Amino acid sequence: MKHYEVEILDAKTREKLCFLDKVEPQATIAEIKNLFTKTHPQWYPARQSLRLDPKGRSLKDEDILQSLPVGTTATFYFRDLGAQISWVTVFLTEYAGPLLIYLLFYFRVPFLYGPRYDFTASRHAVVHLACACHSFHYIKRLLETLFVHRFSHGTMPLRNIFKNCTYYWGFAAWMAYYINHPLYTPPAYGDEQVKLALAVFLFCQLGNFSIHVALRNLRPAGSKTRKIPYPTRNPFTWLFLLVSCPNYTYEVGSWIGFTIMTQCLPVALFSLVEFMQISSYSPHPPFSHIPPIPRPHQYPPPPAPQWFCSRWWALCRYPHVLPISMPPPSRLPSHPPHGTDTVHPPQWLCSHR
Repeated sequence: MKHYEVEILDAKTREKLCFLDKVEPQATIAEIKNLFTKTHPQWYPARQSLRLDPKGRSLKDEDILQSLPVGTTATFYFRDLGAQISWVTVFLTEYAGPLLIYLLFYFRVPFLYGPRYDFTASRHAVVHLACACHSFHYIKRLLETLFVHRFSHGTMPLRNIFKNCTYYWGFAAWMAYYINHPLYTPPAYGDEQVKLALAVFLFCQLGNFSIHVALRNLRPAGSKTRKIPYPTRNPFTWLFLLVSCPNYTYEVGSWIGFTIMTQCLPVALFSLVEFMQISSYSPHPPFSHIPPIPRPHQYPPPPAPQWFCSRWWALCRYPHVLPISMPPPSRLPSHPPHGTDTVHPPQWLCSHR
């Protein structure tokens, strides 16, 4: 069995950083990163980005060496991703901050509203309801981070935690200051407005949780598998028929309900920024998470009827996702496969569906 030689160069300076001899053909990129860490301990695997081209995309940890377009001497280019921190730690920090900050304003601790109002309670019921809803939202997020979410990437750059915490903590303090202020004015339409907003908030919170559970069930524990989400018997998942990420839709809906409930400008601005931020998470076309279907030149050479039916099925199943080019008329089958002479042609064409 032949072995590979792996050469790792700096992507910027082209300086040789490491040379690995007798690497197994079945070695994965993750294993090569571990070997590279032995010679450069300061660059632990999560901090490494290996690529075939200095300006190309990073290789996945599960990529196998012999399946890559390299010779017996493989050259990889290394980029330092910087200090990394786990996604769980980031989420726990992001969500615990707003929960605690809001409660400080709710209980009116000293130095917030003046000595006269220290540890006093608001006389408006909507203020107490808003605190319960805000706390419920972030407690739910914390519990989902610990027991529901399964992350495809274990870490993220450490610098992002400061940006994310500033965003969440800052808006939480801004909202809490006005909602719990002694001069706060209740909603203009009274209890009817509050009840309607509460119904919207709870509905969207339950929908958001349902989508998170549905997405969790698509990924086995400890894997990075991506599967196509489909609506289930849970009515909240039927939104998959309309949007790619219903959890974000329910998230924005929750904050819209909270805005109507409190009738507070900072909450409305946070809802708007949240919507813009969430929209930026998916810059690619809808269903970009669907595994790519091979192009015609990547297909093995099956008989023409089989090839045409498989492509027709793909076109029927993903008409808005796949830019499928149909074969020229000369390659179309003139008759159905053996044994299907009695089948009506349109049904035969979509028989694989």
